[in-house]
Amino acid sequence: MTESLAQQLGNMLSEKSLTCTTAESCTGGGIAAAITEIPGSSLWFQLGWVTYSNQAKIQQLGVNEETLNTHGAVSEAVVQEMAEGALRVSGADFSVAVSGVAGPTGGSKEKPIGTVWIAWSSKSDRQTISKHFHFNGGRAEVRRQTTMASLRGLIELVPGKG
Repeated sequence: MTESLAQQLGNMLSEKSLTCTTAESCTGGGIAAAITEIPGSSLWFQLGWVTYSNQAKIQQLGVNEETLNTHGAVSEAVVQEMAEGALRVSGADFSVAVSGVAGPTGGSKEKPIGTVWIAWSSKSDRQTISKHFHFNGGRAEVRRQTTMASLRGLIELVPGKG
């Protein structure tokens, strides 16, 4: 399923000569890995970041330290800044950013295991949208579901889809 979503995204972006980029935390590069499994993805995939630490989010993507301190890494505000920073730095047409609690540790009452925020940003309409998810399952399942939701969201951003 992940491969077919990545292939669909690649076909759509290639057809329109558009590109995407990723900024990942809880998926650890899984979205970029799914994309680069597709032959020819270098034509439509710019680059990806794995910004697991808060410091990496600040240094690599320009996430505001105050945003991290106020909202925490697993938050709408942070993933939006990650997506916008990835778009700005990469020059891509679209970006996706993810941050979440994949488990088996790290959950809290406010942010239990399976809590994920995903943001998608588009250069053409200067729009960033975000969505909160709660995925079930163990670490691998949460990461897999996050990757699939991220790819679906990118597909939805491409103009003239389907």
